[in-house]
Amino acid sequence: MSSFLHGYHVRANGVRLHLLRYGGQGPRMLLLPGITSPAVTWGFVAGRLARHFDVHVLDFRGRGLSSSAPGMDASLDAMAADVLDLMEVQGWSSVTLLGHSMGARVAIRAAARDAGRIGRLLLVDPPVSGPGRRAYPVPLPWYVDSIRMAVHGITADALRPYAPSWTDEQLQLRAEWLHTCSEEAVIQAHAGFHDDDIHADLAKLQTPGLLMTAGQGGVVLAEDLAEIGALAPCLQQCTVPGAGHMIPWDDEEGFHRVLGAYLKVDLP
Repeated sequence: MSSFLHGYHVRANGVRLHLLRYGGQGPRMLLLPGITSPAVTWGFVAGRLARHFDVHVLDFRGRGLSSSAPGMDASLDAMAADVLDLMEVQGWSSVTLLGHSMGARVAIRAAARDAGRIGRLLLVDPPVSGPGRRAYPVPLPWYVDSIRMAVHGITADALRPYAPSWTDEQLQLRAEWLHTCSEEAVIQAHAGFHDDDIHADLAKLQTPGLLMTAGQGGVVLAEDLAEIGALAPCLQQCTVPGAGHMIPWDDEEGFHRVLGAYLKVDLP
């Protein structure tokens, strides 16, 4: 039986934000996806988490069914403000933020700016690029080219070279929804990977949480973990050894096993 309840919209920080809700029982969790991952593509994760949490999955501005318009500010600051105002408008407190990749950077910045409504951070393989640091390993054309293909209409099989380890269902969802990712918003976010100093935010964190990294992703390296450990000792660190950057897609069982161990719940 599906744990999906409904989709809904919230006006926050001057834009319309769309979310999907799963479960509806237990502590509240807000899931923040990556740079080209509309909320619906995280349903396979949200459905399992919904056995223990009231899970809400966000479409970031410029993605999915949230507001998208030419010239829209889709910066890290704007997205973090969206998250903070969303929790304010909804009257939420003690929220667990689970962010992957770009979403993890948004969670970090939001918690550094105002952690009042955030109870716990679950950060999954955040890009650690920034001013004066090595570049994010996935080049911008990888995203832009696939978005342009999706805008014209693309099949799951045509996307398989971009994500060879994904299931047919996951590729079908990406083929269906990738066109909703604004190229302009993605370009801004990718530039932000290199321009925004996330390490300064990490040094401000006091919210407890987990930093999960991919053993095969090449995004967070051993030296990065040592630096983050010194900057943010409030974050417990763990690695999913065989997974690439898209950890739940590359090793779904490993992702849920490690996450469940930290949360002290069974995520079968």
